[in-house]
Amino acid sequence: MFQTLYNYFWWERLWLPANLTWADLEDRDGRVYAKASDLYITLPLAFLFLVVRHLFETYVATPLAGLLNVKEKVRLKATPNAVLEKFYAATSKHPKQADVEMLSKKSGCTVRQVERWFRRRRNQDRPSLLKKFREASWRFTFYLIAFIAGMAVIVDKPWFYDLREVWKGYPIQSVLPSQYWYYMIELSFYWSLLFSIASDVKRKDFKEQIIHHVATIILISFSWFANYVRAGTLIMALHDSSDYLLESAKMFNYAGWRNTCNNIFIVFAAVFIITRLVILPFWIMHCTMFYPLDLYPAFFGYYFFNFMMVVLQSLHIFWAYLIIRMAQKFITGKVVEDERSDREETDNSEEEEEVAKNGPLSNGHPVLNNNHRKTD
Repeated sequence: MFQTLYNYFWWERLWLPANLTWADLEDRDGRVYAKASDLYITLPLAFLFLVVRHLFETYVATPLAGLLNVKEKVRLKATPNAVLEKFYAATSKHPKQADVEMLSKKSGCTVRQVERWFRRRRNQDRPSLLKKFREASWRFTFYLIAFIAGMAVIVDKPWFYDLREVWKGYPIQSVLPSQYWYYMIELSFYWSLLFSIASDVKRKDFKEQIIHHVATIILISFSWFANYVRAGTLIMALHDSSDYLLESAKMFNYAGWRNTCNNIFIVFAAVFIITRLVILPFWIMHCTMFYPLDLYPAFFGYYFFNFMMVVLQSLHIFWAYLIIRMAQKFITGKVVEDERSDREETDNSEEEEEVAKNGPLSNGHPVLNNNHRKTD
């Protein structure tokens, strides 16, 4: 049964145009072709990326955060309360008014104290500014290096300037070592993002991020299987061209460099819209949808690849909407924030007055300040 499923999965009519077989893509005469077995290396490389990321965040990003004076906001901790903690963990982090009143009776707290406890408890679970900065630093570093490497791989190739060259001789197109490593590293990185997504900073587009990572992994893998390598290198470089700008804007935002952040964000927004909403659909997708039909009849692989491109393009439109919203805030003079992030919640005015009068509170009690700096 396994062998039958294996044979159906690798049926040549699914992956290759008519009249071509896997035998046509066997290495010969010094020419090397893409093979599915090449991708086995990406899984151990993905775990290696996780190790490198941990070392980078510990020994590079954390000291950099200190140099840029990345400061944490003072968060008031929720006082230990078994009744409220049980409801928070098992039922809801955002109780309805009826639940608040019920919890008030059970815990012996006032309604206002219950509401305040949940606000503080939610803030405790939100990722720290240092965690956000470290994550942005890692992604900025990878995307910048990947973009430079990607341009080095494709800038001297004829299909970078003439998209019809993408399909010249397809699928009998040999793979260069630079293309091989560009593919392996990009795919490994996206595997690592998928593996770490549960522990990374969660944003409002968490589900869209999962869809994006899965779609990207499928696209990169399939384009390698079906030898869409030339198109794949163009698509990957196009995506990397704006991602490092967004991550650098986040870094400066976390460091409090508002003007620098806003200026980089405007550049990012322009690059994103030009590359993802103009070049990708009207040049690259036009190339993958129409040019191949001049050479061979459409087959399953052709439809599947372009379907996944449409999924990716739909996500780009969704993110472009968020980017435009942020750009509007910038134009109107408001601080640019990541629309995907949850905002820090503040306590009510009564507590703020108490803080102003008595100093910062910790677990509901004033923190003494004798003009001495606390050392950790």
